[in-house]
Amino acid sequence: VQLVESGGGLVQPGGSLRLSCAASEFSMDSYAIGWFRQAPGKEREGVSCISSGDGAIYYADFVTGRFTISRERAKNAVSLQLDRLNPDDTAIYYCATGLSIYGSTCLRAHLYAYWGQGAQVTVSS
Repeated sequence: VQLVESGGGLVQPGGSLRLSCAASEFSMDSYAIGWFRQAPGKEREGVSCISSGDGAIYYADFVTGRFTISRERAKNAVSLQLDRLNPDDTAIYYCATGLSIYGSTCLRAHLYAYWGQGAQVTVSS
């Protein structure tokens, strides 16, 4: 199982980025997918996820409608659209995948077995 993130970078406050997480050697359709982030000196936190089973989508409270997670089945990938970014969103963003992670528990990092290498997102003027 291998996950590769892309799309990070430097953006001004109020700007947008699109992160992508591509999978190889397995189909993402059968797995829960989560996006997490870790800022310097802080613990890793859940951002958004797609649950196993019904594919329900969940967002952390701090997202407040600014981010959108979606499957890109043709690419065997999951994307995270980041809009209205602010400096507090600066972090390394990771995607992760695992089996049998249901409901809002898909926002819990410790439930995931496989992780990507991370993509740096920096929001600064």
